Amino acid sequence: MTDDLAVATARLTKRFGSQTAVDAIDLAVPRGAVYGFLGPNGSGKTTTIRMLLGLVTPDSGDRRLLGGSMPGAAGEVLPRVGALIEGPAFHPYLSGRANLARVDAADRTAPPRSASSRIDAALDRVGLLNAAGKRFRAYSLGMRQRLAIAAALLMPRELLVLDEPTNGLDPQGTREVRHLVAGLAAEGSTVLVSSHLLSEVDQMCTHVGVMHVGKLVAQGSVDELRGGGAARVRVRTSRPGPAAEVLAELGLEAVRTERDGVTADLLGVDAEKVVPALVHAGVPVLGFAVETPSLEDFYVSLTGEGFDVSG
Repeated sequence: MTDDLAVATARLTKRFGSQTAVDAIDLAVPRGAVYGFLGPNGSGKTTTIRMLLGLVTPDSGDRRLLGGSMPGAAGEVLPRVGALIEGPAFHPYLSGRANLARVDAADRTAPPRSASSRIDAALDRVGLLNAAGKRFRAYSLGMRQRLAIAAALLMPRELLVLDEPTNGLDPQGTREVRHLVAGLAAEGSTVLVSSHLLSEVDQMCTHVGVMHVGKLVAQGSVDELRGGGAARVRVRTSRPGPAAEVLAELGLEAVRTERDGVTADLLGVDAEKVVPALVHAGVPVLGFAVETPSLEDFYVSLTGEGFDVSG
């Protein structure tokens, strides 16, 4: 485990009775990355995060945060880490600002003189400054999630760990969180985002780790993982049968005819050869597209399952 990683684990394992919740995973989160920790509910993401932060003791394996071995380096490392885990927990009778003031006062590294300005800055950053005086119990689920993110931003953090940060947010709030995460990464923070939403991870993250039934089944940059699946061509034509024959002769695989055309996996065949070959064979081409695999395609190719299986 090297110091160029903000988060690193070696065969990290946690069991609850006879059930293995996290099975010997080797996380590698590069410094400065936005790392999407992806998997359906119940796949072991939150348990892993809780072990990273010292909230749960692993049965075996090692873990390092910001170069420090946990739990021994917790006192030095954790003040440099902001976290949102399993949803917000605040005093319902206090305002949003008062709740953040209590969180800030509990942080021994936070200078009291700048508390007010830092609290307002954090509230403003998540769009809650105008609702800062409202009691927490009157907040919507999305507002509560925003307040929890604000709590993680009260002090500058080298690493932010956000467990399902868009939970309960409307589309506009989700976009704002996405922009917030991008801004934090641009300022030099590493962000680990746990999510079951493939589309959000696809838009937000530079790196991805895919969990499935407690195992880390894939890990790497988003571009690397997308490249792990075969690009497909889609041809619209009035003669799908002859088109399928041409694609098969070119070496494309998984050729499938449809009512208005044909699809196939390129698998190394130059896409520029497809249309000329079809035209040369007298097959009319009404439309042509190359479809790159999505993270969802990649996940299904790994597990054969959708995201509603393990939850």
